[in-house]
Amino acid sequence: MIDYPSGSPADDLRDLIRVRACADGTETVVWWTGDVYGWQPDDGPRHLFGFEGVNVGRARAVPGGYELLTREAAAYLDPRTREILQTWNNPLTGGEAEVMHVWNDPANQRWQEQGRFGPFRAPRVQIGDQVVFNVDVLLAYPSPLPAAEFPDHSAGDTYRAMELFQFFVPASELASDAASVPCTLSWTRVSPWLPWMELGARPGALVYHCRGAKLGGWDEVPDRFREHVAAYDPAFAHAPEDWSEPNETSWTAFRKRHPGSR
Repeated sequence: MIDYPSGSPADDLRDLIRVRACADGTETVVWWTGDVYGWQPDDGPRHLFGFEGVNVGRARAVPGGYELLTREAAAYLDPRTREILQTWNNPLTGGEAEVMHVWNDPANQRWQEQGRFGPFRAPRVQIGDQVVFNVDVLLAYPSPLPAAEFPDHSAGDTYRAMELFQFFVPASELASDAASVPCTLSWTRVSPWLPWMELGARPGALVYHCRGAKLGGWDEVPDRFREHVAAYDPAFAHAPEDWSEPNETSWTAFRKRHPGSR
């Protein structure tokens, strides 16, 4: 195992863009699959869902860095049959809830050589013939669903979560000048209960454990999931052309559907 020294912020940024997307702006498709577990202080962990999704994006060079323009869609699955759920029998309460799948448009990011937290860095380690990048995203910001307004759907006034990514790249590919290099990935997320689960501020959390890859194009996404996207909105098969904000999340989408739950 070899610690891989980081280069300049510009080199680190271009390397990670080549891994995550494509430095020349070509549209890229990332697909993943996995599972979601729930735990409470006195119960679990429980296997609550399967999970499958795609992110379709393009990296656009801007002064000092890149804009990563993406849309993402994901579906919650029955943990045994792997069928896409429409309703969910909650084993924690015995109730039934309508499932809200993930339709995040946009899901954009700005990556800058010099950002608000300092110079851009892409931590990595070489293990055998692979280079492994890790990107740890630690989140804490005001929740779109204040607890007083959404007592049955909000874990609190601050949204706290972790998104932990690893990208696995052949060292020989990374050493090339290619604008895009192949990668596989792992993703772990620790988050509050989803709003539609109707668990409010009940102690506990969700853990997502997924793996996936950058694909050769939309046609390589499994048929069942492509049909799921086409039935909802074919736009999710393509990346946005321009920057827009704010980003959509499961929490902001829930608020749009349920402007006030009390």
